[in-house]
Amino acid sequence: MVHVILEKPEIHLVGICVRTNNKREAGKMDGKIFPLVKRYFHEGLAEKIKHRKNPGTTFCAYTDYESDEHGDYTYLIGEEVTSFDKQLPEGFQTLIIPKQTYTKFTTEPAPMPDVLLNVWNTVWKSSPEELGGRRTYVTDFEIYDERAADHQKIVLDLFIAIEPC
Repeated sequence: MVHVILEKPEIHLVGICVRTNNKREAGKMDGKIFPLVKRYFHEGLAEKIKHRKNPGTTFCAYTDYESDEHGDYTYLIGEEVTSFDKQLPEGFQTLIIPKQTYTKFTTEPAPMPDVLLNVWNTVWKSSPEELGGRRTYVTDFEIYDERAADHQKIVLDLFIAIEPC
């Protein structure tokens, strides 16, 4: 698994969200995230988002952390937008990810949910030195683009917000 440290500018997202925690999500498909993701794709909710920057590129953001990976957080699935519409579709939220420094992980191809569990387990087991800094727990996010089209060989990028060493 490849990882690099980089800075990303502010990102504006629109999507749907749920409040959860990793303990609740430990059963892979039994938590709150899987039904939200399933709804997002099966109901074609991305098509309701106006001003999409890269249609078809999905962001999954983890934000509003209560503490660290053991506390509650808000999970949002949606797309990056060039501007926010004053009138959002019912049930949609906005999220502004601030300009931050990240450790970016690019996964090896694997099926879902294994690809996701593998990369997050790497993050959770990594020391600040291995990550290139201390996690800030501001907003972390995954990007799913054309490399995620084959559900048996998904490649994704995971951005972990850090305060560099």
